[in-house]
Amino acid sequence: MDSAFLSSIPQAVGIWLIIVLLLAVAAATVSVPRIFTEPTPAATERERYAEEVTTAARRAAGTAARRRAEWEAAQSAVDEAWSAYEKADRDAKRIAAAGAYPLLSRRRKPGENVDRQRYLHRAATARCRSHDLSMDQLNDVLAHRGWNPRLHPVVQESVLAQAVRAHRLADYYAAVERERSAWRGAEAAAETLRALRAEAIQAPMRVDVPEPVDQQWWAEQWTAAELPAAA
Repeated sequence: MDSAFLSSIPQAVGIWLIIVLLLAVAAATVSVPRIFTEPTPAATERERYAEEVTTAARRAAGTAARRRAEWEAAQSAVDEAWSAYEKADRDAKRIAAAGAYPLLSRRRKPGENVDRQRYLHRAATARCRSHDLSMDQLNDVLAHRGWNPRLHPVVQESVLAQAVRAHRLADYYAAVERERSAWRGAEAAAETLRALRAEAIQAPMRVDVPEPVDQQWWAEQWTAAELPAAA
């Protein structure tokens, strides 16, 4: 029996040593300061700012894409306006060349001036409906401001063609101005997008990092303290 008791002593000592070791590890774990601390209010605010900048950059990307599309549409409108002017210029030159021959002068029939006036009004209205004349030009024709309704229809066609050419040229200049304005808007939107993207990249780097582990605590734990001399 004594031999059995003596043989169980090392096992009991081993169990107690394991228990003591576990308790020591648990105590050390509890006493170690937290490595990751709670974020400070400043860090939370900066993280929120970084998210807002990222959201603003996404919205700016959509705005820049729309401005770019508007500029491309305005550029296409310039090309179309120039093509319309070239066509009006060719028509005006062709009609002017056809009317270069003098017309025979004769006594006008009764009511012929009224017919010429009606012809001018119908021709001008048709061109206004096809956007070859502006509303202001049509009003001038109907009010006979700068227009002679008694001219021969051949001469009226030449005058109308010149008015169409002037209108198409004005449309071209207006389209060019709109294209320039759209280009400035697209450039401003692109510059805003570049600035926001750069800020979105830098914003997360400005967030406060967690406080480091207390180095003083580790120094105190691992510094070899002098043991008191035995009496």
